[in-house]
Amino acid sequence: MRIAVLGLGFMGSTHLQALQNIPDAELVAVVSDDPVKLGGDLSAVQGNLDRPGQKIDFSRARKYSNIDDAIRDRDIEAVDLCLPTYLHAPAAIAALEAGKHVLVEKPMALDGQECDRMIDTAREAGKVLMVAQVLRFWNAYIPVAEACRAGSYGPVRSALFRRRCAAPGWGKWLQDPAKSGGGVFDLLIHDVDFCIQCFGKPEAVSATGYDDMPSGIDIIHANLFYPGIGAVVVSGGWHHPKSYPFSMEFTVSFQGGTFEYNSAGGDLTLHGAGGEPQTVGVGDKDGFQAELEYFLECALQRQIPARCPPEESSAAVKIMRLITEARNRNGEKIECRL
Repeated sequence: MRIAVLGLGFMGSTHLQALQNIPDAELVAVVSDDPVKLGGDLSAVQGNLDRPGQKIDFSRARKYSNIDDAIRDRDIEAVDLCLPTYLHAPAAIAALEAGKHVLVEKPMALDGQECDRMIDTAREAGKVLMVAQVLRFWNAYIPVAEACRAGSYGPVRSALFRRRCAAPGWGKWLQDPAKSGGGVFDLLIHDVDFCIQCFGKPEAVSATGYDDMPSGIDIIHANLFYPGIGAVVVSGGWHHPKSYPFSMEFTVSFQGGTFEYNSAGGDLTLHGAGGEPQTVGVGDKDGFQAELEYFLECALQRQIPARCPPEESSAAVKIMRLITEARNRNGEKIECRL
């Protein structure tokens, strides 16, 4: 599959490193308005994960400084959109209309209406649209999703998901809510999407927190209400710039045991209802590589990405918007009528 990567920031760099390990992916074009990056030097790229930028050989790839020029390139079969969030919808729609399959980084778009337009365009074009919700392919999270689907440990009784990092010192667009949706929207959409995968859409949400993005603070503590589950909590955000370490963690309690994971603390652990804790074996495949492989497989087979359907990615955007609205209402419970 001949693919182009649009955007050479942190996620573009991360996806490019993964694509190098996928034999079925042929990188034919890259897009950036930075001539240094177009030359293949991504060593200055920063992000909130321990994935430093590196120099990449673009000698066989066409180099575009303009998104539209790349989209008009008829040799490109698929595009990997690693652009700022406010560009996701227009770039994805243009690429789909031009006959390309589209993988778009999370969040899918800034609001639900944009997401729905992207889905409608993909359907009309007969092309694959998938959102890079990487937790669905992340080793430590996969066993929990499988346990929810199979019911192997009984019903879920409670769940807590937490994700925290420093306010980003790169990509000034992230600090502009009109372009990024805000810190908690951009960050915690991972966990909200994973809740949708595991539990479905909540009946209602509520949230409290604090927002002072110029100071690097954007924090939320959200409750997602599901029938039959005691509590589902999604918490975290930005905690001042630079020094605050990134971490993601969860505790999911089933009737028959509790799964516990913290990225800073190591392995996924299962605490059985009546026994000793045990380390859960997980695969060693990189999550970004796994999601890209899955997208390319769906594109080659022209199959709907059932493992990561765009309708659920759209729902995650809509629910995150409701959660941030609930925070603005100081904890008011809001029904999820999606």
